[in-house]
Amino acid sequence: MLKSIRDLVVYYDHVAWYYLNTQWHNSVLDHIEPFLRNQWFWAPLYLFLLVFMTANFGKKGWIWCVVYLISFILADQLSATVMKPYFHRVRPCNNPYLANIIHIIVPCGGGYSFPSSHAANHFSMGIFTAATLGRLFKWVWPVAIIWAALVALAQVYVGVHYPLDVTCGGIIGAMIGLFTGSMYNRYFALDKTVK
Repeated sequence: MLKSIRDLVVYYDHVAWYYLNTQWHNSVLDHIEPFLRNQWFWAPLYLFLLVFMTANFGKKGWIWCVVYLISFILADQLSATVMKPYFHRVRPCNNPYLANIIHIIVPCGGGYSFPSSHAANHFSMGIFTAATLGRLFKWVWPVAIIWAALVALAQVYVGVHYPLDVTCGGIIGAMIGLFTGSMYNRYFALDKTVK
């Protein structure tokens, strides 16, 4: 019973990957998606958050930046160091059975596929940001979720992850972001008057 459920999940995961990676690609997205998953592309956003938080919230802003970084480290270490070596799932771009159909547009890299560290990292940072700044700016929630989801989906589009990898990575990251966000809010809740 459990084996048949697992096989069914893996089957639909491969079907979803097939459409996202091989059928729905186009020249416009082929140029955009590699940027969305590149950490250096988002460096101006991280710099903006550093300057914005410290300039507007002083000591609490500095602490926010530290906890933001902690959220990233927790998600990255849990996904890359603990889970990937345990599950040993081969990336689609390293799967010899997919070599003739995969649409790969970035270097594949080594390592395992499940869960996606990109998805875990960006959802942890995005949800932490939403959980803390969303109290002051309601629009942060949808923007943070869409941002993290776009980064995660880009991983499937470029051929380095399956949809289940990014879904589980996103869930792990979201749980970490909610945890660190709730801890931050408990002790350092932001308000518009803090400087």
